[in-house]
Amino acid sequence: MKCALIQYDIVFGDPKANFKKVHSLIDKAMADKPDVIILPELWTTAYDLERLDEIADPDAKETCDFISSLAKKYDVNIIAGSIAKKNADNVTNTQLIFNRQGDLVSDYDKVHLFRLMNEEKFLAAGRKEGHFNLDGTPCAGFICYDIRFTEWLRKHVVSGAKVLFVSAEWPNPRLDHWRTLLICRAIENQAYVVACNRTGKDPNNTFFGHSLIINPWGEIIAEGGEDEAIVTGDIDLDELDQIRTRIPVFEDRRPELY
Repeated sequence: MKCALIQYDIVFGDPKANFKKVHSLIDKAMADKPDVIILPELWTTAYDLERLDEIADPDAKETCDFISSLAKKYDVNIIAGSIAKKNADNVTNTQLIFNRQGDLVSDYDKVHLFRLMNEEKFLAAGRKEGHFNLDGTPCAGFICYDIRFTEWLRKHVVSGAKVLFVSAEWPNPRLDHWRTLLICRAIENQAYVVACNRTGKDPNNTFFGHSLIINPWGEIIAEGGEDEAIVTGDIDLDELDQIRTRIPVFEDRRPELY
């Protein structure tokens, strides 16, 4: 499975500009013929939380139509980062997953809201899991702060996930946390971790990119720098099965004790 992670400087509070920018970047990413494209968190609006009533996407319709058409056009799976989705009575930070046919296969609402960036004041927390399948491979999706909650990711892996996709706006100065947490999540879950972080800045934060593809040994397959980039790398699902056989962590678990 070839992955292409699009880390870019999201235009603050301007969905139209971000749709245009992402369309161009997806066009560019397809030069390497990836199987899956990954976008960062809140890629349509960035953290313009105070204007969400105005700029959040009602029922995610515009975003779904846009991404679905690109997935079908290019015959590619798209982890459409996350967006501010306007529902009947709230707004959620929602990750949207589309298969090659342009079908929406998962809409995961961020479960763990990040109070340091005031998410809980403007967004409603999700309550459902983030499972989905891409090209027959069981996967799971997470958003940014979720990766600090070991038990949440483990719950998905125990249920079958082999690839963990993360969309994020992880800010400075916590680069070491970002890299260490993701490497740990890969090792402890014997899973591939594919994590896309934004670059650039908004009025309150700066972001460092460093999107990562990590194998189940915790080895980094690909990593971006701090600038806009398309980070690409291949993941080998046969290698994952071999690692899980070699060190049978899941067979040796004793969940009755914890």
